[in-house]
Amino acid sequence: MLPKTESNNRIRELLLTQYTIRNKSGMQVSVLNYGGTITEIVVPDKNGNFENVVLGFSTLEEFRGKNNPYFGALMGRYTNRIGTASFILDGVHYKLADNNNGNTLHGGNKGFDKVFWMVEPVSDNSMRLIYDSLDGEEGFPGNLHVEVLVTVGVENTLTLAYTATTDKATPVNLTSHPYFNLSAGKSATILDHVLQIQSEQITQVDRNSIPTGKFSDVAETPFDFRIPKRVGADIVRATPGYDHNFILSALTKPLNIPAAELYDPLSGRVMRLFTTEPGLQFYSGNFLDGSIAGKNGHVYGKHAGLCLEPQHFPDSPNQPHFPNTILQPGETYRQTSRLEFSVR
Repeated sequence: MLPKTESNNRIRELLLTQYTIRNKSGMQVSVLNYGGTITEIVVPDKNGNFENVVLGFSTLEEFRGKNNPYFGALMGRYTNRIGTASFILDGVHYKLADNNNGNTLHGGNKGFDKVFWMVEPVSDNSMRLIYDSLDGEEGFPGNLHVEVLVTVGVENTLTLAYTATTDKATPVNLTSHPYFNLSAGKSATILDHVLQIQSEQITQVDRNSIPTGKFSDVAETPFDFRIPKRVGADIVRATPGYDHNFILSALTKPLNIPAAELYDPLSGRVMRLFTTEPGLQFYSGNFLDGSIAGKNGHVYGKHAGLCLEPQHFPDSPNQPHFPNTILQPGETYRQTSRLEFSVR
């Protein structure tokens, strides 16, 4: 007989299903049980037109394809990168999948973005996603129980509240990976979007985007977004584009001061991001290459969308001076991130 968690995981794979939650103002968010994938965030522009502001595919089945660059998915067991695809914990060496230049990216070959989640509708504006990651899955220790409460608020907010528990010490770093284009595709790139990030430093990385362990000041560099500026203003100086962990100011911690704000002058849409996490990965869609045709016939070329991923730092299991990512038995992992949409 299969263990209960393994049996539950297999039952979930019977049917690819999309769930939609909404508020009374007309905002709606659609999520797949596959990957916990956000397929749509529909919000108004300055003229009151409701449109989808995240990249995705024209059919649900395409989200399961090999060409999916993590569109909208929940990431785990460890989002971002772990150097050398390995770590040592309590004297034990754990070897992971080397799916990114000899390193582990977004949980390995079959991370949380490629599994079926159980979805429990809570109300018209809320749902709970549940996944049981088995001991040894993708090389990680411990049976990990994960829940994500997804809620659309009355003032056009989207909140993701994560919890996780384990029966064995294990690294945990969860996030969601939507690609945003606040113009809803009317602009082919996000280079004219205006971005602000409350960060004075980034984690310095090597040529494979693995942290060196050092922090770099953003002042007088292309990574300085403390004052709002066009995404494209300095992007040529950050070749091939942005894909970096920004260390967030302590001021952002209470969830009442935004870690980042994104503004699209064309549509007037504004998105503010609040989080309890110490880091924010800003990825400017550098590896989109025009090979993906998405919704409404949009072809996604370089910089067609950007990602703002609240997270702990990359490679923290191998960097003891980084904020801790090891979850112990008896503890509960908690992370809350909120997006607020408005117009200007």
